Amino acid sequence: MKKISFRNDVLPLKNELFRLALRITLNRAEAEDIVQDTLMKLWDKRDEWESIDSIEAFSLRICRNLALDRTKKKDNNNDSLDSVGTGEPQTSSNPQDRMIQRDRVRVVREIVDGLPEKQKSCLQLRDFEGKQYKEIADILAITEEQVKVNIFRARQAVKSRYQKIEEYGL
Repeated sequence: MKKISFRNDVLPLKNELFRLALRITLNRAEAEDIVQDTLMKLWDKRDEWESIDSIEAFSLRICRNLALDRTKKKDNNNDSLDSVGTGEPQTSSNPQDRMIQRDRVRVVREIVDGLPEKQKSCLQLRDFEGKQYKEIADILAITEEQVKVNIFRARQAVKSRYQKIEEYGL
């Protein structure tokens, strides 16, 4: 086993932990608190680090669980990520095209936010974070096959719901 250092191995994960918490809670301040709580829990478990296979997967699992717990506790009612000021790709200088693009991004975010939690987590970790199936399985404590099934179902749901909206309008 590799010797794990808080400064070199855990602290560099804080941005990734923040993005995960933000996607779950949809609240910047709440996500910052969750990252801080995650880092404190990791520090408290420093005696067990040697027995952990992947400190990154362990950290992300703690963060995910804290975020889900906090979301359930507060019944977070935020509608989308638009309120947290994330950047969106600007592909055209035409204001009408930019508005249409923003609306499409908003619709996709709302569809993803409405997915069952496992599907949403798998999809976000794979498509937004670029994680491998094995890493996602470790983070969510499920098998790789379950990860693949959840991602497939999530993508199908997003595709069908988006096509329905595009076909009939908003």
